[in-house]
Amino acid sequence: MATPSWLDRLLLLAAERHAQRTLSRFLADAERADETQRRVLRQKLARHADSRFGREHRFDSICGPESFGSRLPIRTYGDFEPYIEDLRHGRFDSLLGRGQRVLMFALTSGTTRAPKYIPVTREFLDEYRRGWNAWGLRALLDHPGSFLRHIVQVSSPMSDERTPAGIPAGAITGLMAATQKRLVRKYYTAPLPVAYIPDAEAKYYAIMRLSVPRDVAFLIAANPATLLLLARTADLHRERLIRDIHDGTLSHEFDVPLEVRAALHDRLAAEPQTARRLERLVDRHGTLRPRDYWNLAFVAHWTGGTMGLYRARFPEWFGEVPVRDPGLLASEGRMSIPIADNTPEGILDVTSHYFEFIPAEEYESSQRRAIGIESVQVGGEYFLVLSTSSGLFRYDIGDRVRITGFHGRAPLVEFLSKGAHTCSLAGEKLTEHQVVAAMREVQSAGVVTADQFVVVPVWADPPRYRLLIEPRPDGQPIDANRLGMAFDSALAAINFEYAGRRSSQRLGAVEARQTSPGELTLADAEQRRRNAGRSEQFKHRYLLTDVTPDDQSAVGEGLGHPSNAPLTAPSE
Repeated sequence: MATPSWLDRLLLLAAERHAQRTLSRFLADAERADETQRRVLRQKLARHADSRFGREHRFDSICGPESFGSRLPIRTYGDFEPYIEDLRHGRFDSLLGRGQRVLMFALTSGTTRAPKYIPVTREFLDEYRRGWNAWGLRALLDHPGSFLRHIVQVSSPMSDERTPAGIPAGAITGLMAATQKRLVRKYYTAPLPVAYIPDAEAKYYAIMRLSVPRDVAFLIAANPATLLLLARTADLHRERLIRDIHDGTLSHEFDVPLEVRAALHDRLAAEPQTARRLERLVDRHGTLRPRDYWNLAFVAHWTGGTMGLYRARFPEWFGEVPVRDPGLLASEGRMSIPIADNTPEGILDVTSHYFEFIPAEEYESSQRRAIGIESVQVGGEYFLVLSTSSGLFRYDIGDRVRITGFHGRAPLVEFLSKGAHTCSLAGEKLTEHQVVAAMREVQSAGVVTADQFVVVPVWADPPRYRLLIEPRPDGQPIDANRLGMAFDSALAAINFEYAGRRSSQRLGAVEARQTSPGELTLADAEQRRRNAGRSEQFKHRYLLTDVTPDDQSAVGEGLGHPSNAPLTAPSE
């Protein structure tokens, strides 16, 4: 890349000062986190006090965390759904205070077929962006060679659909990219139109066609599988990629919409010198890897939960570069801000949301309680409860975290898993409810008649799910290939994020296997025996939440020797 202009340097200085103030303010608020959280709660209650939800729960008379906790029960998305349906139809006063508007709905997977619509307001977006600014400045300051160099980032459309009131619904990453500061957008290798390439391989190729010739400082994607797919796509199509860079083209062998091609035209200058350099790298190494053509300062991706399992594959492609976790974040909001490399822990984002914690051992109890940040213990595991600027109060997001320490009075949190009965190998957030619903559809289609089954997550390349099914006593054979394809299709129809991970090649197809007769029944009997004195509480698990090795074929091994690695990843 050419030397940055004097204007860019001036703009960077101004942006850096603003971001530095944001970071300093956040760190100061973290030092007095108890006081900060009380202020945040007061602000959110006041902002939405005159909404129908606020009036129903008498927000105007809540005087602190104690009365807040006693006045409002902990809720899940289903409890908010009637209010959110009002928002989708433009009736904002149902959940939001006077003057509040929904900019978009962030779509994310629900526990059933229907997706969740998470409202995004201006205040919510500002808080989300402040968290990113604090995270980004700290990462750049820790890796000073990153300033005014290119960034590889992946975003998705913010308008996959429109609500009845015409409000866009899609990925919050699309809104963030569209509203990013012009100086930052200038250094994105892939402009916003790339998000609208529907074919996954074509999208990955287009990103790398635009990125490989640039002076890239770092790559960022929540899911590390995405970064590996980008690197592998460039290598798989290296001859075509080098030819495109030489000629200033974007191969028509990939399904890129004409309007996107037109938008990218000015970025596709012929660069024969760069192409010759890449050819020399291929001649020398026999492959084309980011570690050879980029001088990376760091990479950014999730490292908690199963995401840490991808780390072993990164040095081969990216070299021994630092990893900065982008933090625990979801469509519902950012929850942590990491300030160090090679760790999933981050400072709880105490300035954006009001947080409560349900002790993990009480999560499924009818007597569960939620505590504030002043009561959490180092080493303790908790489920997070959020109150946000988008009107979601005491919202159980289902994220399990561990407290690893404190920064001032703010807890340091490390993501462990998603929910008690949820798996997420690549961000798909598959639930046991969805697994059962998919089997019902497969059975109703006449694909299989057996009813004793279990789904096991398998760590492979790419990761996938294994459906283990017990034959019926009558010995009727099971067509495993047909069953696997049908079950895979049913999961994709039920969980749109599963479908997205399958189409983007971050998840492999379901593999169906028939067990020996009675094997799952015997496994249940053994589990009942282990639950001595509580056998009446035993429930067959249709979805396991421990990773099994790829070469592990016996169901007994899968059920009896769970991995120690936490399974799930936060929402993308």
